[in-house]
Amino acid sequence: MKNVLFLDTVHPILEDRLTANGYNCIDATQLSIEAIQPLLNDAFGIVIRSRFKMSASFLGKCNNLKFIARSGAGMENIDQPYCIKKNIQLFNAPEGNRNAVAEHALGMLLALFNQMVKSDNEVRNGKWDREGNRGIELDGKTVGIIGYGNNGAAFARKLRGFDIQVLAYDKYKSGFGNQFIKESSLEDIFKNADIISFHIPQNEETLLMADDAFFSNFKKNIYLINLSRGKIVQTSALVKGLKSGKLLGACLDVLEYEKSSFESFFEQELPADFKYILESDKTILSPHVGGWTNESYFKLSDVLADKILNYF
Repeated sequence: MKNVLFLDTVHPILEDRLTANGYNCIDATQLSIEAIQPLLNDAFGIVIRSRFKMSASFLGKCNNLKFIARSGAGMENIDQPYCIKKNIQLFNAPEGNRNAVAEHALGMLLALFNQMVKSDNEVRNGKWDREGNRGIELDGKTVGIIGYGNNGAAFARKLRGFDIQVLAYDKYKSGFGNQFIKESSLEDIFKNADIISFHIPQNEETLLMADDAFFSNFKKNIYLINLSRGKIVQTSALVKGLKSGKLLGACLDVLEYEKSSFESFFEQELPADFKYILESDKTILSPHVGGWTNESYFKLSDVLADKILNYF
């Protein structure tokens, strides 16, 4: 029997499709990590989002494991070298939420440019300040996209309706330029970008990539969008840039401080840099929901079902 442990809640289409193809799906979404231990030896597959870290010590109890399916794009929660060594196939589903991420990024940018959050709050509190909420237009700007995978490419497609230049850099890809996108170097982006948007995974190479030195390379004062991973942007450098004017604004769906259970973070004394971001009208924030739509909830699971069934 091919037992598949569901450690996180995902759209039921994945369980339905696996069950229809002879898999035995086990709901472990409410079980503690201790209660899950006895089930690991017989697991053929594991479905996760972020509830538990797939470390070597955890996976060492899975003697029959053939795959891990991550409902989402990021794989930093999985010990990938261990999985390669043990021939455990890894599946993720960036195709499932790339459109949601792209729409969210564009929405945040337009909201920031047009003072939508600030003006909404003011009007609701009886303040009618037209001049103080004068916006700026996206047309005429240069957008630099760092990372041209599923999410970066989807964001580029959303920008096609604007009269802008889009520069895209990806260290591991080439030959993707077209009439709408100019394949560029980081140096091109440093020289020309008005806006930068991160669409890269978190790993040793990208951790705190956006630090003081990174921002100092830009010839212009810039706007920042980050819907990738919070630890790619160093918060202290971000705040320093906002204070100096090097950063004109920031759209942040993710934060450096994030953990698997971020809600409790607000119960403690907040770091000074985080307080600054919360209080600044140059920032717009969302709780890591860039790829979190009703449509993507289905598509993430459907894509995983395709990949698992096609592979096995």
